[in-house]
Amino acid sequence: MSVTAACLLSGAADPGGKAPPCPTAPSDSFWHAPVDGLPVHPKSDQYVASIGATEPLHPDFGSGLVEGRPFGIPLTVSQSTVPESKVSLDYAEESDTSGYRIPPDARVENGPASDGDRHVVVWDKALCRSYELFDAERQGGNAWHAGSGAIFDLRSNALRPDGWTSADAAGLAILPGLARYEEAAGGNVDHAIRITVPRSDRSYVWPARHQAGAASDDSLPPMGLRLRLKSSVDTSGLAPQAKAVADALKKYGAIVADNGSPWYITGEENAGWDNAQLDGLKAFKGSDFEAVDASGLQQAPDSGAVAPR
Repeated sequence: MSVTAACLLSGAADPGGKAPPCPTAPSDSFWHAPVDGLPVHPKSDQYVASIGATEPLHPDFGSGLVEGRPFGIPLTVSQSTVPESKVSLDYAEESDTSGYRIPPDARVENGPASDGDRHVVVWDKALCRSYELFDAERQGGNAWHAGSGAIFDLRSNALRPDGWTSADAAGLAILPGLARYEEAAGGNVDHAIRITVPRSDRSYVWPARHQAGAASDDSLPPMGLRLRLKSSVDTSGLAPQAKAVADALKKYGAIVADNGSPWYITGEENAGWDNAQLDGLKAFKGSDFEAVDASGLQQAPDSGAVAPR
């Protein structure tokens, strides 16, 4: 498996017996890197047109049910270490094959009977890891089957092996890119947000590790592309939850992580979301965004840490 030796040390208690806080990503990760001052990508207009310049922004998360199902990606938070789970995988050659500790009550995206991506994301705060599965199905007991899966040490900037997928097409972690209710309610989403596009190029750019392109077409966005809401876009009239998300899209942007509907940004499923507030984000459209040249953030090809600025 690709979990590094550092993962075995993370989560250890301090001398006072209290475990350090477990972030969703290190403070110097690309997820937390501001991109509001970076140059516009030379192919920005082409990328935006290919995604859909007139298509609306869509928050693919909220509270309650849509067509009888919850929406958003549910987070299962584990505060204590649970036994290791047995996980069988369709794409084992690009997945972490062992080391998952998935609580028996882990939730599946859109509900246990859904036929969509069926992501499972477990935030293990005891060991400070994220266990992430795509197309997951519980097999009974402590066993699961999934299309692909990945384990992330949340205190490490190590990227997955080059060419490997994760539970997401770009080979990135899902947890750090989710808009979470708790942070939006506090008025500060301090990271980039996961976004999907209808068609992508058969390429990927740092920090992505994997492509799932529809064609070799450089007018299509590559996996890992950073997009941002233009500074000229007025967010002042948005309700608080929507404003926190929109301001994050201005400062930290969005990262192309998977193929899907245009301009769909991902957040956690949470009863605290006010869907009426989030609907304010739908007033923005593709032409309100621009692609960013984020290549200057890279410090090393196999690390998600950003270069000191």
